[in-house]
Amino acid sequence: MDQNKTLIKEYFAALSGGPKPAALVAKYVDDRSLMQHIDEVEAAFPNYELRAEDMIAEGDKVVVRGEFQGVHAGPFAGIAPTGVSAKAGLIIVYRIKEGRIVEHWLQFDLFGLLSQLK
Repeated sequence: MDQNKTLIKEYFAALSGGPKPAALVAKYVDDRSLMQHIDEVEAAFPNYELRAEDMIAEGDKVVVRGEFQGVHAGPFAGIAPTGVSAKAGLIIVYRIKEGRIVEHWLQFDLFGLLSQLK
């Protein structure tokens, strides 16, 4: 369990606030849908940040309650770039296998995020 929490802490530190090239993402992620999600959000909010406020691990899963923050610099959900700095709360459950994220479940405040972009 502690190894899985350490992995997620390293993953957040490596990707948060900087570019997210495919090779870096692949070091931590073996979940195609998460890779695609990261690419899409990075295109809309370059160098976005993720902050973990709470982290709980049990078995092969790590749950993170945290916050997303980024500057809206690309199209997102049909909204043209606004240049607005926006943030949203989130909860993510990661399933870890052999030192990489193999599955995830994400819930975040999309309505709150979108309301900041208009």
